[in-house]
Amino acid sequence: MLRYFTAGESHGEALVAFLSGLPAGLKVDQAFLDRELWRRQQGYGRGGRMKIERDTAHILSGVRHGMTIGSPISVQLENRDWKNWQEALPVAEGDPARHKRVASPRPGHADLAGALKYNFSEARYVLERASARESAARVAIGALTKTFLRELGIEVLSHVVAVGSVVLQQEVSWKQIQELYNQDEILLNCADPQIQNGMKEQVDKVLKTGDSVGGVFEVVAHGVPPGLGTYAQWDERLDGLLAGAVMSLQAVKAVEIGAGVTAAASPGSAVHDEIGYGQPAAFTAFTRNRNNAGGIEGGVSNGEEIRVRGYLKPISTLRRPLKSVDFATREPVSAAYERSDVCVVPAAGVAAEAMVALTLARCALDKFGGDSLGETLRNFQGYCLQLKNY
Repeated sequence: MLRYFTAGESHGEALVAFLSGLPAGLKVDQAFLDRELWRRQQGYGRGGRMKIERDTAHILSGVRHGMTIGSPISVQLENRDWKNWQEALPVAEGDPARHKRVASPRPGHADLAGALKYNFSEARYVLERASARESAARVAIGALTKTFLRELGIEVLSHVVAVGSVVLQQEVSWKQIQELYNQDEILLNCADPQIQNGMKEQVDKVLKTGDSVGGVFEVVAHGVPPGLGTYAQWDERLDGLLAGAVMSLQAVKAVEIGAGVTAAASPGSAVHDEIGYGQPAAFTAFTRNRNNAGGIEGGVSNGEEIRVRGYLKPISTLRRPLKSVDFATREPVSAAYERSDVCVVPAAGVAAEAMVALTLARCALDKFGGDSLGETLRNFQGYCLQLKNY
């Protein structure tokens, strides 16, 4: 079974990610891992922290001579900003006078809810773990599962659909998304240059006013075979697993699969994807006239592209803070402010790619199993033959 978790704080010494269950014999490309981390750091509207960090994946275990060996993989990401926080956040007792309190909770952040939950007198420790800095660790292990999925012919990428009120209306093809991925510079990762300029104007507007802006990203999984997930148990449905995985990312407040939102207001005849039969394609000869289902029906992948959208609220830390209350005095004050981004929609898309890849890899391993890559591929190829002969 594929299992993973992360550890570390935003301004701590490092982030650490753990991944268990990848089969042995998978070639690991260090350059690919580091480029995925680089992609997460890009985007128009990022803050000063991205000028400090240069994330690279330092693999501590589970990979030897460039190959997975079947044992748990641990990856460390150094926080370069740690040198500025060692006295404020020491592991040992240290000097309490050097502690940097978060004296007033930020509306929209985990500050107040977290302080109440853990009985903290202020929100520093909440900020440190709830920060989206944690998502870098997910991207690192997500890159490993992307590498595994590629062996099955599955690719996972993302693009930006909306920033603020500027929305890309047309569906973006897989080829267009690949072209975005191959660019050397990431602005807002939108497939339409004119729409992207409008998105950039949205970021400029809130930057001038001390505000922040959210948006929508879409993750597309290409080459997914039919049969991942199941309708048999509620907690094993692929759509539920993907929705939970993407929703778990910081600032994501809604998830849509396929045309889920517009489908709710449309007649069934305009929503459901009609089935045909023709020349054998990637997996079967069954065809669809469209993909409103987003590649999933009844909790099971149906062989079409899986399309998952995440709706990202604006960043909670504002340079023009909202009203709050002082933790100590309970008096009205402005919310705390620390260096922050203005827009993170492209970066959130990259983090969501990791979560989708982790979920699909888990489902693929549940179905095809195998302690080695060779065994897994034999099982997968046998299943593909079964589909061809159906």
